[in-house]
Amino acid sequence: MSIQKVTIVGTGSVGSALARNFLRHGIAVQFAARDVAKAREAAAPLGERASVVETRSLQGGIEALFLAVPANAAGSVLEEASGLAAGTIVVDCTNPLKWDEGPVHTPPPEGSITAQLAARYPRLRLVKAFNTFGAEFHDQAALGATAADLYLAGNDADAKHTIGELARTLGFDPVDVGPLRNAAHLESLAMLWIHLATVGKQGRQVAFKLLRR
Repeated sequence: MSIQKVTIVGTGSVGSALARNFLRHGIAVQFAARDVAKAREAAAPLGERASVVETRSLQGGIEALFLAVPANAAGSVLEEASGLAAGTIVVDCTNPLKWDEGPVHTPPPEGSITAQLAARYPRLRLVKAFNTFGAEFHDQAALGATAADLYLAGNDADAKHTIGELARTLGFDPVDVGPLRNAAHLESLAMLWIHLATVGKQGRQVAFKLLRR
């Protein structure tokens, strides 16, 4: 399945950066939002291939839905988007955390936000991805001649393959890290990235890479 249009919930730094990358690679973007007027303001600079729709009006025909919102808002987004068709791919880009002299992982009892969403909305196909680097890499996957890794976790192999190929189109090196339970490890990896970028003073222009001999 080759995705031609994505739906993004969230017009902050990550959602907007993702949108720019998708559009740059010929993939149309639809922002889904509760506040349509505000979302239109964010979409306007992106051109005619970026459209806006109200979240509660989402139904069938969504090729992939990206959650680029605070982790504690992800559940309410899917509750609001109750018309999504069974089998819709949902990419969870979120990371639950609090700040205590650095980022601290605060997962729900299910182990990760992704696992929690999968349990609450079993008709949807959840994939954890696009959560282990900052907005700078959502916008531009390459750092010099090297592409950032894009780690994916989930129980649906076809959904992971589809999102992996989409990530490759955006310039990433996709890496399947296994089943949904490993989404918790990706959230922990995100904590490490945030720590390195902030407390560790490495800056935001860093990303993880799996090296092979």
